[in-house]
Order: sequence, then structure tokens, then C-alpha cells
Amino acid sequence: MIIESRNRQFLAEINVIPLVDVVLVLLVIFMVTAPMLHRGLDLELPSSSSNTIQAQERLIVTIQRDRTVFLGNDAVNLTELRTRLTQARQANPSISVYLRADRSIPYGTIVSVMDEIKRAKIDRLGMVTEPKLEHVQEEPIRSTQ
Repeated sequence: MIIESRNRQFLAEINVIPLVDVVLVLLVIFMVTAPMLHRGLDLELPSSSSNTIQAQERLIVTIQRDRTVFLGNDAVNLTELRTRLTQARQANPSISVYLRADRSIPYGTIVSVMDEIKRAKIDRLGMVTEPKLEHVQEEPIRSTQ
């Protein structure tokens, strides 16, 4: 039995199933890795009922529980903090600095960081807080005398 080769037709279509498989695998990889790209600093911020900070160009100074000071995501000491803030103020005179500090940080540590910000001649300083939830009862502020 002889098969005629003249009547044979070639399949000229793209097989889509392997393409879909590859695209789905890439999508799953992207979905798994995307949340890991942004690494923040873990803090327990105090809450406030008047949180009126609007989005604008700003620097964020963070004080962690172990009293490590960060400018953005870079750990700095107080001298380096003032130097970098002075440089930022020279580049943008209307720059704002927002201070984030864990609620367990002693007041004196926060004041020393605020003092370095003021020494850099930055007048626009804000404190970052979490919105206060109405049903959550905060512990009362106690005076130590």
C-alpha cells in the first residue's frame, strides 16, 4: 500500500497549550515573589484619632525597639543623620521629615533624634501614628512623680 505524499498537509498552527503553561508558571512565580520585594521595618506604632498626614515628598526617620535609628531603610547614627538631613534640606528647602518610633522607646531617645532633625534646620517635622480604633481601649497615661 502506497501513501501519496501529495495529499499531505502540514500543520502550520502554534500549539498554544505549552505557551499557556509557561505563562501560568510565570504568573505564579510573580505572585509568590511580589510580596517579598518590599521589606519594611516592623514597629508597633501608637494610635491617634487625628491622623491628617497627606502624601508628599518626605523623609522618614524610624527608631526601632533596640533604639536603632534609620533614615529610610538605612541605619544611621545621630551625627550621620544630621549630615544627611542637612544635605536633603539643601536639595529641597521645603522637605518634610516624619518620625516613626516604637511606643516602647524612652522619651529621651525620641527627643534626641528630634533635636538632630532641628539642628539640620528642618522645621517640618511630623510624628507617624496609627489611626485610633474606637472599640480598642488604650491603657491610661500614668504620671510618675
